[in-house]
This record gives sequence, C-alpha cells and structure tokens, in this order.
Amino acid sequence: MISQQTRDVVSLVRAVLGEDLIGAYLHGSAVLGGLRPRSDVDVLAVSRRSATPEQRHRIVDGLLDISGRRARRGPDRPVELIIVVQDDVRPWRYPPTCDFLYGEWLREQYERGEMPQPEPSPDLAPLLTMALAGNTALFGPPPADLLDPVPPADLRHAIVVGIPGLLADLADDTRNVLLTFARIWVTLATGEIRSKDAAADWAIAHLPAEHQPVLAHAKAIYLGQAEESWDDDLFAGVRPLADHVLAEIDRLAPAGCHRE
Repeated sequence: MISQQTRDVVSLVRAVLGEDLIGAYLHGSAVLGGLRPRSDVDVLAVSRRSATPEQRHRIVDGLLDISGRRARRGPDRPVELIIVVQDDVRPWRYPPTCDFLYGEWLREQYERGEMPQPEPSPDLAPLLTMALAGNTALFGPPPADLLDPVPPADLRHAIVVGIPGLLADLADDTRNVLLTFARIWVTLATGEIRSKDAAADWAIAHLPAEHQPVLAHAKAIYLGQAEESWDDDLFAGVRPLADHVLAEIDRLAPAGCHRE
C-alpha cells in the first residue's frame, strides 16, 4: 500500500518538474519486504532534463515540510528523494550521475540555503537495481522502460566504494552502519540486495557466536524492538564485529573492487 506521504512526495515533484518528469518509483525498504519502523520513504524520479536552481529550491522547500521528525507540518518518516536525468543513466555507464538528492541527514545544509547539485554517485547502482527489481511505479511506465539494468560488476564495485565513509560514522550511526555492512556482505556473497533485517539474519547465521549479539541488537533497534542505545558490553563489540564483516567483504570483493 502506497502511503499518503509517498503520494505527497510524487505530487510535489510532478508539480515542480511538470512534463519533464517521466517516471517515479519506489526503492529501498518498501520493495525489500516492506517499511520498518525506522525506514525512510525512498523515491526515485526520472526526468528528461536537469532541474533548474529554482526547481531545486521548490522541491527542497516542499520536502522540508513533510520529511522527518523536524517536518514543518509535523513529524513523519524521513524522505530520501533521488532524481536522475534519463540520459545520464541510459545507456548505463559507471559511475552514474545523480541530478538531485534529498535526505534528512542533509537537512541543516538545506536550511542554510545549500541546494543539491548534480554529481557522480556510485550509490545509484544498488538504488536503480532495487527500483527495477521492485517494479513499483508511482508515476509513469514500469521502471524497465526508462532504466537499464546495472551490470553485476558495477553493482559489486559500487557497494564497496562507500565503506570508508561508513566506517568513519560507526560511532555516531552505529545501528545503520552495521546493518549496511551486513547488507554489503550478503550482496557480495549471494548477488542479492536484501532488506537490512533480512541481511542481518543472513549475517548472524554466518558470524562467530561472539559477534552475533551485537548485530542482533542493531537489527532489533531497526525493527523498533529495542531503544537506540548501546550498553558498554555491546558497544565494546561493535568495532570487532565491523572488522570481522569487513574482512569477509574484502575476501569476497573481486580484484579491482576492493574498498578504497
């Protein structure tokens, strides 16, 4: 079922981009088993041309109204909106270009007046893969009509290049980073992109016993079954768990795809 918040995001983009918008699609948790208590609303929009500065301001201003716990209209799920220009992603080439990105972790920059700009984005490889697999059109034709499939080698490369940045956030964003590492591991091992909780289940089954409680706690937080907090014993196991999973990732990543 499509939420009203999701419909509001698509309505905003349609109102701003007009006939340049040719498709909008779900990705992320919504197509990987359903939204969880801490899931974002993830929307991919495909446009005929790059957004103008005025359009960027209007979209950001509209999303500040409806996204996240600090939304001007009242708290709601965080929104992650990606806009790509079709000619930037079809025919496929790596790295693809993201024309516009809104995410709540960037809210303070938006509130200062900074606007998202086009830039190369390896993260688009798994995102487009999820949108194609989910095949859930919010507007326009099926995603396969507008997007090319991502070659497996590019997907594998894309999911590891952001690891250094994730590792730098381990202490401040522990739950999300650990679950993302688990997702990277399972994708390299199986070729599948799974939800964070499903990736955690797979990883827990493949972890030594001493690391399992730490990842199980991260999963419980994500599912809303535990508070977003870590006692001293669990937190002491966070870096050893991360190091173990990263060693598995390095073992599985093919030559030329190791994290940078």
